[in-house]
Amino acid sequence: MRIDLNSDLGESYGAWKLGDDEAMLEVVTSANIACGFHAGDPSTLRATCAAAADRGVVIGAQVSYPDLVGFGRRHIDMEPSELRDAVIYQLGALDAFAQVAGSRTAYVKPHGALYHDAARNADYAEAVVAAVVEYDPSMAILGLPGSELLQAADRAGLQPVAEAFADRAYLPDGGLVSRREPGSVLTDPSEIAERSVRLVTDGTVTAVDGSTVHVGAASLCVHGDTPGAVTIARAIRAAFDAAGIDVAGFCALGS
Repeated sequence: MRIDLNSDLGESYGAWKLGDDEAMLEVVTSANIACGFHAGDPSTLRATCAAAADRGVVIGAQVSYPDLVGFGRRHIDMEPSELRDAVIYQLGALDAFAQVAGSRTAYVKPHGALYHDAARNADYAEAVVAAVVEYDPSMAILGLPGSELLQAADRAGLQPVAEAFADRAYLPDGGLVSRREPGSVLTDPSEIAERSVRLVTDGTVTAVDGSTVHVGAASLCVHGDTPGAVTIARAIRAAFDAAGIDVAGFCALGS
């Protein structure tokens, strides 16, 4: 059994610090690094890419709507061509720092509202995929299983990679509970570690209504801004070790 462990990193902005990127990079195998539109100033992007490269962690671009004030968690009505260009802009910015660090940007994962919009809306999904195809078609696309985004990636000849979430509550249809709802983010390390092992071994997770949701995923996300994120990530790695689950990136560095 094998799984990739990813986390949203590089989300500090100037004097405002969010999460412990250095510690998380000691645990995860893939880093979804902010590209400056929802978080991450240039120096933060550079430092995070360098730290990831030093540890052999695969770098991914976490693209978003241009929404620094809302941390990218608010929907913005954009024309598909406008969204495509916004994604290309972000890819270029992050990939420059990845290359300076001696690495590359290997995959793309939308952030926040764009993640959910691209999962449900074919036009938004196609816009994100079109940007990747134009910029670098060797990049993979990370998203929800069965989403419009992964379907669009597959049609375009990109590598679609399904992910699950260790620290988020699930709806019966396989979607995520809105962050506006109580209990949407899980924080108990033991509970999260146990459900993470089940996600890998059984491909299932218990939804908020008690039903069983089938989630076939190649990558598992632990949010860097979740309270106690580092402790949670370490608990997951320890549980995986105990269960004989290998943790490795879904993208090979240098490919």
